[in-house]
Amino acid sequence: MSHPPLRTILLVEDSLADAEMALDALHEANLANPIVHVEDGVDAMDWLHRRGAFALRPAGDPAVVLLDIKMPRMDGLEVLKRMRADEHLRRVPVVILSSSREERDLARSWDLGVNAYVIKPVDVDQFFTAVRTLGQFWAVLNQAPEQP
Repeated sequence: MSHPPLRTILLVEDSLADAEMALDALHEANLANPIVHVEDGVDAMDWLHRRGAFALRPAGDPAVVLLDIKMPRMDGLEVLKRMRADEHLRRVPVVILSSSREERDLARSWDLGVNAYVIKPVDVDQFFTAVRTLGQFWAVLNQAPEQP
């Protein structure tokens, strides 16, 4: 019996330093899932819809989207809003990884249907632990419900 291919973890983060930290944490979690990093919401939507530079990527939704809020071109809240409005993407788990402690961002994220909200701590160890744990949880335990 063959297993379905492991689903990708999509990291959407414009800060290369933060992206590198998140990638290191995910790799340290020994996840077998492939990880794709894009730098803003426009690229994230192109990846999710398999268009533009990502038109030829293999089919399939990610296991989870790790999403920064404050990015150029299209911010994370807009990506989340578009995903939740999209029949095909609405069940994909989304975790906000943000340095924003603003109540407005937090409330808006929950209103839009985020699955988890992690405030990027200044403490690297805490950040590593949070991302590792999230990566393991979403990559291993989470199976999106079958489409009817």
